Amino acid sequence: MSNKNMEFKDSGIPWIGQIPKHWEVKKVKDGFYLKKDKALIENPVVLTLARSGIKVRDLENNEGQFAKSYFEYNPVDIDDILLNTMDLQSGANCNISKIKGVISPAYANLRYKNGFSPNFYNYYFKIQYWTFAFFAHGKGVSYENRWTLNNQTLMRFPLLVPPLNEQKKIAEFLDKKCEIIDKRLSNLERKIKSLKEYKKSLISECVTKGLNPKNREFKDSGIPWIGQIPKHWEISKIKYHGTARNGLTYSPSDLTDESGILVLRSSNVQNSKLVFHDNVYVSCSVKNNLMVKNNDILICSRNGSRNLIGKNALIDIDIKATFGAFMLIYRSKISKFMFYVLNSNIFSYHLSNFVTSTINQLTNSNFENIKFPLPPLNEQKEIAEFLDKKCEKIDRLNENYTKQITALKEYKKSLIYECVTGKKEI
Repeated sequence: MSNKNMEFKDSGIPWIGQIPKHWEVKKVKDGFYLKKDKALIENPVVLTLARSGIKVRDLENNEGQFAKSYFEYNPVDIDDILLNTMDLQSGANCNISKIKGVISPAYANLRYKNGFSPNFYNYYFKIQYWTFAFFAHGKGVSYENRWTLNNQTLMRFPLLVPPLNEQKKIAEFLDKKCEIIDKRLSNLERKIKSLKEYKKSLISECVTKGLNPKNREFKDSGIPWIGQIPKHWEISKIKYHGTARNGLTYSPSDLTDESGILVLRSSNVQNSKLVFHDNVYVSCSVKNNLMVKNNDILICSRNGSRNLIGKNALIDIDIKATFGAFMLIYRSKISKFMFYVLNSNIFSYHLSNFVTSTINQLTNSNFENIKFPLPPLNEQKEIAEFLDKKCEKIDRLNENYTKQITALKEYKKSLIYECVTGKKEI
């Protein structure tokens, strides 16, 4: 397909604009059936639509909720397109199935008609999520805090229809291009993961063995998973080197604009640093001991996700802020060294014991009684200064890789949009 000499026309769809003159505009119901059959299958393969695509649900490990009967589920055939219309802002939006099974009727299951390529429309439906086109036609469900699209609206939704041979060419082109992009993304993500693992390993080595382990004597720490530590170091507890306290409890009526006091929460901690992309402010009175200070360590102590418990940041700026009740502040005279202890395997090991399947919480008592190797003050400073420099280099590399990932993802979206709307020459 070449658009150099191609004529264009207005699609009549504001978020798409012009399309090739020989393309048609129809509705989803013209190209797809909305499957509503019942499974009626014994021991079916149960599927789910995840961020990574359509996958088989792990029922043995209780992944997700169990249905009373999978007979109520909808059968999924290869090349069916599954859309999440119950939560338009979810990361799991839509995908084409390469697996046969059954899936919850909460998902919209579309089966293509003759003259319509499922591979092409898999890309087409994706851009409707990315451009928030579906969102604009949906409605809010306040009690679930979701934005949904009902099936009637979905089936009336506009559908661009190129000739079938063009649909297939575009889909084949995008398959090849997206495969290259996805490989690059996967490679960058592996590099980030590897650097993060190296950073944690480096920190753990430094705070348990020191900077020159080859040139010193060691002794048994008395803690099996730590092993040996330098002979002149001690084993101590967190509570002997600072104080921990939980944060401010506030109500919705206390919320205000930026004229109020900033409340630091879990979302303000990203990659062990403070960020201010998702701020909350309150107008209520805050006691002085609940205002953060420079060199405090801010720690997530309660969260719906157990993976977020323990994430922390060193407050290294003067800021007028308090912290929420699900957070914990640790105030210490050796906060820089303690920050690295809390970002080592020492803290990770204890978190795995404290956080259970029934409650995602790090209590003050558990936190304060964590044991760790304690070097003399001069070594603490040397270790912290060394790690500051090394971690800064690692973080810069990861920031660069993250920017590349963001740029590649945006390019991929733009490429798909231009191809499925006929704006790019194939």
